[in-house]
Amino acid sequence: MKKKGLYFLAFLLPVQIVFIIFLAGYPELVENWYSRLLYPQISKLMRYGHGFLPFSLGDLLYTFFGILIILWIIKRFQQKFRNPRFWLIDTLAVLSVVYACFHIFWGFNYYRLPLHETLEIEKDYTTEELYSLSEILITESNKLHKQLTDNDSVSVVIPYSKDEIFKKTIAGYANISKDYPELTYKGESLKRSLYSIPLSYMGFNGYLNPFTGEAQVNTQIVSYKIPTTASHEIGHQLGFAKENEANFIACLSTMNHPDSYFRYSGYTFALRYCLSELYRRDPEKFESLKAKINPGILENYREVEDFWLAHQNPFEPIFQAFYNRFLIVNNQADGMKSYSYVVALLVNYFSKEKNKL
Repeated sequence: MKKKGLYFLAFLLPVQIVFIIFLAGYPELVENWYSRLLYPQISKLMRYGHGFLPFSLGDLLYTFFGILIILWIIKRFQQKFRNPRFWLIDTLAVLSVVYACFHIFWGFNYYRLPLHETLEIEKDYTTEELYSLSEILITESNKLHKQLTDNDSVSVVIPYSKDEIFKKTIAGYANISKDYPELTYKGESLKRSLYSIPLSYMGFNGYLNPFTGEAQVNTQIVSYKIPTTASHEIGHQLGFAKENEANFIACLSTMNHPDSYFRYSGYTFALRYCLSELYRRDPEKFESLKAKINPGILENYREVEDFWLAHQNPFEPIFQAFYNRFLIVNNQADGMKSYSYVVALLVNYFSKEKNKL
């Protein structure tokens, strides 16, 4: 590329940043023109384009670019970072292209309307409402646990292979799209991450590759968690970029799934979020509800905790801090703490559904 072109691309980087800051103030515009109109076509094109591949194209691309970055850094050290005018503009031009692709292919979804506004539900709730919902979730979780184990003290083990779980995850979206057309999922692109082992040590269940539109699942995690993780990543694929919203959609998909194992995964997933928030608000009420939970459900929770404890390492907090900062930069002011917003969505969604009856 000619130098003028590189200078132009480098100049566009700060222009893009200012534009994103400006656009963040107009979520209705993003919702109507990007998230509902342009993005669905882009995402379907990517999913149909390479979703059929039996491997993760995105992971291979990350590997390739990772190697290029390492070689670039080595070269810079060898040259002792001399003559920055020869490489600084090139670097800014590349960053400008990557920044643009990230937002065009997926990232603008961070600035769409909050999900509670789209669903026309409230975002606030009382501790009494939270307690009431937690009781409902415990009752349903206990019922499903008994149905699947016939023993209240043993954990539920999902009998499906990981490929079968993926197929059933997609079937869950086919079921829920009858009531929520915006959750219609066409063009399968749900894949095992080639980096599942590193992801485990980084503390992540999965991720969406914004450049290829592939939903990547860490298949090293406990099988009981894969239904909600896979559903979460599909939620991202459908344009719900915020973590809390994708978690709520994962609850919605799995709790309404025709398969009992998926419903169990979904209800206990939602229950854990509600209990964590209840513990923060009222520890005594939390303890009273915890006593009502089947020991086998608590065993499932322990299995998940044991998995992450077994993969703890000194670098995990660095990865978590980096991702937390990424969330803050991308319109999630509370970073990883914003995950608790899923509780508000759950409480008010159940309240709305109850009022329909």
